[in-house]
Amino acid sequence: MRPHPIIKTRFQSEAQKADFVNQLFDRGAQYYDGVVSWGFLGTGSAYRRWALRRHGLRAGQQLLDVGCGTGLVALEAARILGTAENITCLDPSAGMLSVAKLKLNARFLQGRAEEIPLPEGSFDFLTMGYALRHVTSLDQAFHEYHRVLAPGGKVLLLEITKPSNRVGATVLKLYFKSLYPWLARMFTGSEAARDLVKYYWETIEACIRPELILDALNRVGFRQVKRDSCFGMVSEYSAVK
Repeated sequence: MRPHPIIKTRFQSEAQKADFVNQLFDRGAQYYDGVVSWGFLGTGSAYRRWALRRHGLRAGQQLLDVGCGTGLVALEAARILGTAENITCLDPSAGMLSVAKLKLNARFLQGRAEEIPLPEGSFDFLTMGYALRHVTSLDQAFHEYHRVLAPGGKVLLLEITKPSNRVGATVLKLYFKSLYPWLARMFTGSEAARDLVKYYWETIEACIRPELILDALNRVGFRQVKRDSCFGMVSEYSAVK
């Protein structure tokens, strides 16, 4: 199952998606942290740490951060774990990984969610922060998540979801589609930063509904599958192996 239909203004087939997304994030990597920080009014770090604590991350656990990007989720996880030595960061974008490596003394691997180059049962906790829309197959990614988690291990997926109510959806669209890309271009002077934010909205708008994501988690064998909604637009998908 795809997280969203093919966006034909960006790529013409599913086979082209991975390369397109990698190039997009490679070009925008140097601007990513700044754009995300002020774009969410500086609340992102505190929220990520709060979410990780609420879902049970604790010292001593082995964590895999899939689609780690510039390490924003992993950085908050390290604060909870007390070290980054228990963290493995996986991302297909060399540019994003190069930024993350400046922040953390973690283990870094270049790779995709659908083909995780790690042995089964290796981790107690698996995270993915706002990158679920960028995989090519939810079923393949979730199967891999289930495989690399130890029995009792937990998966936590943070994602932006278009609100179901019309007013909320309209406000979110106005911000992400128009204002946020304009601000990204103005503050960075970069077309790559603007394009990154524009694509962010395109995938949010096209993403499948939450109940289908929950179904996909159930299909690969996860238990205690649920979705918590925060601030009317953030989804926290969690499940246990």
